[in-house]
Amino acid sequence: MAVFIRQLTGIRFVAAFWVLLYHLQDPLDRIGVMDIPVLSDVIRVGRLGVDLFFALSGFIIAHTYLTKMGPRLAVGAAANFWWLRLARIYPVHFVMLNIAGVAVIAQAWVTGVDKDRPWLNPVDYVRNLLLIQEWGPHPDRGWNVVAWSLSMEWLAYLVFPLLVLLLYALHKRVSTPVLVLAWCIALAPLLWRGSLTIDPYYTDLWGSVIRVLSEFTAGAITYLIVLRCIPDGSHDPRPSVERTATVVSVLMPLMVVAGAVFLGRWATAQSPITLSDPEAEPLPPYFHLWLVPPLIVWIGALALSRRGQARWLATDTLILGGVVSYSLYMTHLVWFGVWRAGMNAIGIESGPLYAVSVVLAIAGAFVVAWLMWRIVEEPCRRWMRKLIGVKAVAPEESTADPDARREINDR
Repeated sequence: MAVFIRQLTGIRFVAAFWVLLYHLQDPLDRIGVMDIPVLSDVIRVGRLGVDLFFALSGFIIAHTYLTKMGPRLAVGAAANFWWLRLARIYPVHFVMLNIAGVAVIAQAWVTGVDKDRPWLNPVDYVRNLLLIQEWGPHPDRGWNVVAWSLSMEWLAYLVFPLLVLLLYALHKRVSTPVLVLAWCIALAPLLWRGSLTIDPYYTDLWGSVIRVLSEFTAGAITYLIVLRCIPDGSHDPRPSVERTATVVSVLMPLMVVAGAVFLGRWATAQSPITLSDPEAEPLPPYFHLWLVPPLIVWIGALALSRRGQARWLATDTLILGGVVSYSLYMTHLVWFGVWRAGMNAIGIESGPLYAVSVVLAIAGAFVVAWLMWRIVEEPCRRWMRKLIGVKAVAPEESTADPDARREINDR
């Protein structure tokens, strides 16, 4: 079993928490956090946590399925793959889709303010049910907004049985320099799209599709490159490679931070659009997709490192955060909506009490995420796996999930 699963699980927590802070910019601004130099710039590009998820997903799925599915296209293997991926993402999505709808209706009933929500209709509900709401050149998000990324993940999963054939061929037939070239080619559409200033969110003109397919593929190719750095029959890279990877694992986050600061202060990167809705996502700077390549290199470096950040990310605390990260990502926006409604209802919008409430809101987000993971995500995932005769605990998850490790040890 690859030892890097532990630190990569820790990355999932980092990605989810980054997105959480990004969506909390208005409250953080009210309590002065967004006045802190550097930190505010990093939070402004927190939507890159989703891009980190996309690349990490490609890396882990390539690790799990390269040799299982790569040699040939098999309908049965593809169907099993799709079912197992649905087992991973769909139960929480279904629950939060309906909770989000109920929350919006309840908010309108309690406040007496019925905002225009064009997505609150049966057609868009079905699109969300089918995870196709983000497909197309001009997606219109609604319901549980963060589920747009699941729509993109599902698209990547549907393509993967074909993509893995290419990955397997690259793994078996080409040199490492060619793999690096393939990695650059995979990211070229993303960097091209990220160089345009049409919209700062990079969703229109197939922006979301380009993001997920480029990053998922680059993450998978990163895994192939990592394999070349680990001797056959070993779990660990050569000492010289490990030392280099440890240095790179430090440099890449610093590069991302420096890039975020630069973009935050570069006048050309600031969007001229003014948002009228205070609850809308804050506008990130243009060109922030340029920061994706170092994030993907960071994943590969951490997979090869055994010290520093890799050791910290592999601690049980960070692993638990990584295990519940999906539920955290899926629940936090609705939870913050409930929290905002409560603060508005009691008239607390600033001051020390508001600052305390922000801290409690963040803590509450983790409690809600843990409950969702414990009550919905994990039981439903295991049940769906058992329906097709697959072990309740996936091998690639057994080194990351503390409960999974206990279950295996008890067998």
